[in-house]
Amino acid sequence: MPTTEEPNRRIDRIDRRGVAVAAALLLVCGAFVTYGFIDTETDDEAAGERAATPTAVATYDVTYEVLGEGAADVSYRGPGGDEAQVVTHVGLPWRKTVSVPLGASPIVNVTLGENGGTASCTLAVRGKHVQRATATGAFGRTTCGGEPPAPAAPAAPQ
Repeated sequence: MPTTEEPNRRIDRIDRRGVAVAAALLLVCGAFVTYGFIDTETDDEAAGERAATPTAVATYDVTYEVLGEGAADVSYRGPGGDEAQVVTHVGLPWRKTVSVPLGASPIVNVTLGENGGTASCTLAVRGKHVQRATATGAFGRTTCGGEPPAPAAPAAPQ
């Protein structure tokens, strides 16, 4: 004959199993919710990074050239637009072609050293000569600059 304690034990076991299953389900659901929040934040951050990434910028080619003998310090406007690119004690003659953002004026600065000498800069925009200038003497300086080309007009519909 079964005792009255035996059915109570069975109920206790069932209740404990139910509580364990419910707790496991809650943990799993909590993990999914937490992962969803973390994943959403990561997507938002990635979207912010994509939005901060610059799109293609229209550019034009500029050729800087420094003629002379010896060495000079040269700074010029390059692909960064506002940032000057600098090369020091560069052997002359020196030549560099870069893509400059449309709207930024091309410019090159030349500074001779203490030994002086003569150096001249030239500037060509899209293959067309724009300016030439000369520096002489110890620590002589010169600058060549020009206007940026006008943006290309959109093609007329035919």
